[in-house]
Amino acid sequence: MTEHAGARWVRILVILIVALLSLPLVTMYVWLVESAFSQITYGIVPHGFTLNNWRFLWEGFPNMPSIWRITLNTLVFAVVVTVLEVFFASLTGYALSRMKFPGRRLFLSLTLVLHAFPAVTLLIAIFYVLLVLGLYDTLVGVIMVKAALELPLGVWIMKGFFDNISWDLEMSALVDGCSRFRVWWEILLPNIKPGLAALSIFAFLSGWSEFLLPYVLTSSFNNFTLSVLLKRLIGDFRFVDYGLLTATGLYYMIPVLLFFIFTQEYLLNIYAGGTKGTQI
Repeated sequence: MTEHAGARWVRILVILIVALLSLPLVTMYVWLVESAFSQITYGIVPHGFTLNNWRFLWEGFPNMPSIWRITLNTLVFAVVVTVLEVFFASLTGYALSRMKFPGRRLFLSLTLVLHAFPAVTLLIAIFYVLLVLGLYDTLVGVIMVKAALELPLGVWIMKGFFDNISWDLEMSALVDGCSRFRVWWEILLPNIKPGLAALSIFAFLSGWSEFLLPYVLTSSFNNFTLSVLLKRLIGDFRFVDYGLLTATGLYYMIPVLLFFIFTQEYLLNIYAGGTKGTQI
């Protein structure tokens, strides 16, 4: 009885600590939602209900593309980055998990180094490369950079899933005359659907929320994404329309919340490890 009561008090204490630590974050989200539908006075104090903050949906922004064009840019950016990352990471992860070739261990080590390397330190070099290739101020150029920077993590995630697939499935297909590509496409990929789903979710959320690369590597309004739009709305903080800003921020956040609600079960399936099929 004493042990049961002690465990109950421990749970209560943990809940209180978590609630206390989460309070500032919850408060900020409550303020964001309330401010998006309120008039803002005295700087950032919301009061009264209004839909005027959402006028950008039908009026747009001065001297900027429509919110729908900017939303489309953001969606295209996130989706294409996701497709590229999942495709190339699954191919590379399969090769690293199932094949032996010279420099394989060095390549694995370098992928970790690349993932740990801060992307901001490469911005000047990336800028010059895109400028020479004629891809500066284009969504194509920013998409290629974002996908390349995210690949190392994706490769390691995919390798972990491939390592957990038994060699028996693959060897049976190879004995029956399947090519390596066909084995990857028809045999192994269907067995790592949770990994593909989890990586797709991470890649999409990362692309949707990306700010630095679109902000630095694009300059024209037609290539704006929602994250860059929010930065432009802030401008000089003394003249910020906080109602418009919070409404735009909530608009930017809603698709991510809905996406997470419907895909969170796949996030719980992400893991790495196992040695059933690994060649290490």
